[in-house]
Amino acid sequence: MAQSPAARKPSAAPTLVLTLVLALASAGLLFLLVHLSPSSPAQHPHPHRRLRLRGARAGNGGGAPRQIPFDPVIADIERRWDDREWERLAAAGLHAPGMESAPVPKDFDDSDPDPDEDYINDAARFNVTRRVEALFPKIDVDPADGAVTGAELTAWNLASARREVLHRTSRELDLHDRDHDGRIAFSEYERPSWAWRFDDHNSSNDGVGWWKEEHFNASDMDGDGFLNLTEFNDFLHPADTTNPKLIHWLCKEEVRERDKDNDGKLNFQEFYNGLFYSIRHFDDEASTDDSNGSDAPARKSFAQLDLDNDGLLSADELKPIIGNLHPSEHFYAKQQADYVISQADTDKDGQLSLKEMIENPYVFYSALFTEDDYGFHDELR
Repeated sequence: MAQSPAARKPSAAPTLVLTLVLALASAGLLFLLVHLSPSSPAQHPHPHRRLRLRGARAGNGGGAPRQIPFDPVIADIERRWDDREWERLAAAGLHAPGMESAPVPKDFDDSDPDPDEDYINDAARFNVTRRVEALFPKIDVDPADGAVTGAELTAWNLASARREVLHRTSRELDLHDRDHDGRIAFSEYERPSWAWRFDDHNSSNDGVGWWKEEHFNASDMDGDGFLNLTEFNDFLHPADTTNPKLIHWLCKEEVRERDKDNDGKLNFQEFYNGLFYSIRHFDDEASTDDSNGSDAPARKSFAQLDLDNDGLLSADELKPIIGNLHPSEHFYAKQQADYVISQADTDKDGQLSLKEMIENPYVFYSALFTEDDYGFHDELR
């Protein structure tokens, strides 16, 4: 018997079900691809980096670049960490006078867990982006115009560096101030164990004359025979002094170290063989390639310094370059500011917006984080 048209026509229900199943499967696959794929830079712009405290572990020895803590919270933690080690070593008689930071104890295990490091690596308690947001208006002050300039960042770094230096000086003063009167006599200050190497004034070591009574007396600005905290800070860090006696002493030391004929001044050859190569990187013209062996750049520098044209350089004539020979904290503060701006200034306008600082937070903590990436980790928001 012939089938009716209705009986011969396929049912639409199975086709509709199949279509719905395929649509749901596609949607599910798309969901999985979006949410289970590696995070994009836009979602997680900063790979997780574990921040590490410096304290006494790093110091500034060995010619390492000076690192100034950007964040006062980090600086305070490091100061307390360093103080604990300082006190422990001083109590054990292991502290070396004159050291800018305590030496690393031999039994110190750098891999040991540190609760302070756990704190700064806990995004809920120490959020790097929020720290940058909080610090921005404190740096952007001259003027407060929504942009941090190199000068503003340098001033911020310099203030931080001076706080750290003065803290170390105060600690050193307390260690040597035997009668606890807040000042130090020369007899109270123990000479560092390494200073014996610099006894010979004709030695080739740059440290000649340091830690001696002449250095002490030059630091004694008021001439009372004692060094108060400010004077003792100058004694330990003469590169940052404004004391004219100490500046003159620094210049005399440079002459004494290189004065081979002992006439109290430097002739051209003594200048050329020593000081010129120390200052040339601060002078664009002197830094030009002189691979042909010409001493013309050195002679030009010598002539500029030789104010009385006697063919010799006195201690006073070295004053214009003493800051190049002994870089101040301002030098390091500016160096660090310049580096940070070069790394975070994405629109290359020579200054930093809050957006640029937020997008590059680890540049400001670059002295702290390790280079190891542990995968993307949304710790900033």
